[in-house]
Amino acid sequence: MITFSAIPTEIARAYQAGGPDANGQPPERHISDGGGNPCRHCLGLIPKGAAMLVLAHRPFPSPQPYAEIGPIFLCADLCTAGGGAGLPQMLESPDYIIRGYGADHRIVYGSGAVVATAQIATQAAQRFADPAIAYLHLRSARNNCFQCRIDRQP
Repeated sequence: MITFSAIPTEIARAYQAGGPDANGQPPERHISDGGGNPCRHCLGLIPKGAAMLVLAHRPFPSPQPYAEIGPIFLCADLCTAGGGAGLPQMLESPDYIIRGYGADHRIVYGSGAVVATAQIATQAAQRFADPAIAYLHLRSARNNCFQCRIDRQP
């Protein structure tokens, strides 16, 4: 079994309070146009007309060669962390990249692939059969943007 994990609440709250992003810059404030603005904390789509943040995020504990930094959207107002066993509501694209990482937070080569959205849970479970994989990232198949983390369900 798997679980989808949002960025931690303490990180989201720091960004929402204007704290620096992974590039040391304050998050940019924008208004959602309602199209394709997935919040990486509530794992929902930011509604049209709602305030949102755009910022650089590094979904890893520390810098290292495999710790990619990329843009994410976040609700500007406080939101509740999403996640759980079901596919997040924000997943609207037909496919996504799944990529495995080891306990050292480095890519497990051979674990990455573009998979159909309907196959994410099955593909994630198959990757977790490899004991070298500690967790997975779900990323945009078109822009490689971090969407959420996938963990083994405890």
